[in-house]
Amino acid sequence: MNLIQAILMGIVQGLSEFLPISSSAHLVFTSNFYKVFKGIEIVQTSNEEVFFDIMVHLGTLIAVLIFFRKDVINIVKSMWHAMKTADWSEREAKLGLYIIAGTIVTICLALPINEIAEKLVYTPSIVGILLFITGFTLLYSEYKSKKIEDKKNTVDLKTSLFIGLAQGLAALPGFSRSGWTIATGLFFGLDRVTAARYSFLLSIPIILGASMVYPLVKIDIHEAMQYNWTAIIAGTVISAIVGYLCIKYFMKFISKFSLAIFGYYCIIAGIFCAIFFTIYS
Repeated sequence: MNLIQAILMGIVQGLSEFLPISSSAHLVFTSNFYKVFKGIEIVQTSNEEVFFDIMVHLGTLIAVLIFFRKDVINIVKSMWHAMKTADWSEREAKLGLYIIAGTIVTICLALPINEIAEKLVYTPSIVGILLFITGFTLLYSEYKSKKIEDKKNTVDLKTSLFIGLAQGLAALPGFSRSGWTIATGLFFGLDRVTAARYSFLLSIPIILGASMVYPLVKIDIHEAMQYNWTAIIAGTVISAIVGYLCIKYFMKFISKFSLAIFGYYCIIAGIFCAIFFTIYS
């Protein structure tokens, strides 16, 4: 991992984590394009690269926490008040419970497929196919959403559980986390802004958990001391800055326009990468 590669991947992570185009897929593509052009075998993936992937996700988590800080504070305060009074009627208190329920469902699905997800890093051509499926899902969700006249601006328990399932499925690189969760929200009648807001809030516990658990379980401290920490820190900071700006402008975009442009992008990029890495793998 060198500084240029880290900066490039930090930018890619910041842009693609919140746009419905699969950040994990783009990290896989960016890393493997770099290897192809440098003449490095695609199968060569170090623990440092895996750790860096976790760190740039942590960077985008920081972006979410900063952008939605008022929402997070209100949810925490409301849940604390509800626990003391046993009154869970407040909207933000319910939302907190729904986020917890959705996160539990995510973990139950993501853990069994995690091993498959890790292996897909070595097969970017399959990741391209999954990205193609994401694109189709986005287009279909927009089609279904247009048929629903009365859009909802609140999330209920049923919707939160299905969005949690979608987030768990997105453990597979190529299945966009934001794409699948927002699309699921649209399927259940949420308006785009509400679906996007809930998608980003739902990402907080799972990214926080992954960024804490992985280093504790799999990172060798002595090996980690040899990592290029300048590159890792630079990539993390850049992913946070780019991620914040991406959220800001994506929320404005989605309030006025559909997800179709991202769907077409995923289809085209997925087909291209599937073909390219089939030839060069």
